[in-house]
Amino acid sequence: MPDRVFIDTNILIYSISNDETKKPKAKDLILSYPDSVVSSQVVSEFASICLTKNLLPEDEVRTLLSGFMDSFEFAPVVESTISKALQIRKTYKYSFWDSLIVAAALENNCTILFSEDMQDGQTIEKSLKIVNPYKKQTTKGLR
Repeated sequence: MPDRVFIDTNILIYSISNDETKKPKAKDLILSYPDSVVSSQVVSEFASICLTKNLLPEDEVRTLLSGFMDSFEFAPVVESTISKALQIRKTYKYSFWDSLIVAAALENNCTILFSEDMQDGQTIEKSLKIVNPYKKQTTKGLR
């Protein structure tokens, strides 16, 4: 069974950024996992960051958001997501907002959460692995 992937806001931001070290990886992740899940929180944060930091004009943000919601599986944050986030926060000591991302990923049966902001390699509830795509992977045992 293939991995079901959740994409955090930072990956979407890097995909439109001027950071030529992180942008290609972000775009590659988005293209490699076209059936990824994003939550209403992720697209809202993306819009807020783009508009607050003047990264893109409002019309372009609107177009990108529409594209994200059409391309990815869109998961609204609902009451059960918030309750789950509070449990995640208590158990794993993440901020509420990061816990809400984790909760949305779990509710949508994701097995991988791509994020730069959380503990790389950590497994949540024995089913969701957090992967920082920008962390250099070690090659233990290989020479």
